[in-house]
Amino acid sequence: MKREELARHLDGLLEVAKFKDYCPNGLQVEGRPEIRRLVAGVTASQALLDAAVACDADGILVHHGWFWRGEDGRVTGIRKTRLQTLLRHDINLLAYHLPLDAHPTLGNNAQLADRFGWLPEGRFGEQEIGWFGRLPAPQPFAAVCTAVGAALGRVPLAVGDGQRRISRVAWCSGGAQGYFEQAIALGADLYLSGEISEQTVHLSRESGVAYLAAGHHATERYGVQALAAHLAEHCGLACEFVDIDNPV
Repeated sequence: MKREELARHLDGLLEVAKFKDYCPNGLQVEGRPEIRRLVAGVTASQALLDAAVACDADGILVHHGWFWRGEDGRVTGIRKTRLQTLLRHDINLLAYHLPLDAHPTLGNNAQLADRFGWLPEGRFGEQEIGWFGRLPAPQPFAAVCTAVGAALGRVPLAVGDGQRRISRVAWCSGGAQGYFEQAIALGADLYLSGEISEQTVHLSRESGVAYLAAGHHATERYGVQALAAHLAEHCGLACEFVDIDNPV
C-alpha cells in the first residue's frame, strides 16, 4: 500500500479534521513509499522503534507519537536517537491521539466498553472524548474492580466503598482524571480513567462516587490493536502489535 494512500485512509477513517489536538495526527515521519508490514504499539518509544527495525517493518502505528505542543523542539539526545533510528531505516511513523480515543468502534473507549461489558449511552468532556453508560446489572464496586483488573491484566487503584452498588458508569482512557467532576455531575456511580491525581481522592471521598485508575498504558492498548486489525483485514497489511510494558 502506498504511504500516502494509507495516511489518507486512516485520516478519513478516524476523522482527524474534526479534532483539535496536542500533537499532529497522521504521518509524522516519512519513510519508504510502499508499506507492507506495520508494527503497532501504544507509544513511539525507542523500544518500539527497535522492535520495528528487528522485524523489518515499513511503518509504525501508535497512539502516542511525537511533536507535542509546548515540547522542546530541538532534536538532541533521546529525540535525536529516536528520529535517527527511523530515518536510517526509512520507516514511516503514523500517530493518532484523540481521534483514536474517540472512534465509535475502534477507539480506546469503545474497546474498553467491549472488554468490560459496559453499555455506552453517550459522550461527554472535551470534544466528547469521555463516554458514559451503565452496567448490564448493578454490582458492588469491589466486583467491578475485580472484573476490570481481569480484563486489563493488572490491579487498578480503587478509591471508594467496595460495597457501593454500581450501575451508572463513566470512563475515559489515559490521563483523563480531569473529567471526574463532569462524570459526577452526570450522576455516575463510578468513573474510570488511566491515571489519578492527589485531589481525585478527595473528590471521590466527598462526592461518594467511586474512582478507578486502571493505568494510562493499560487503558490505551486496545484502540491501536483494533486499528491494526482493521488494516490487516481491509488493506491487506501485515500488522503486529508489540506491547512495551509500562506500569503507569
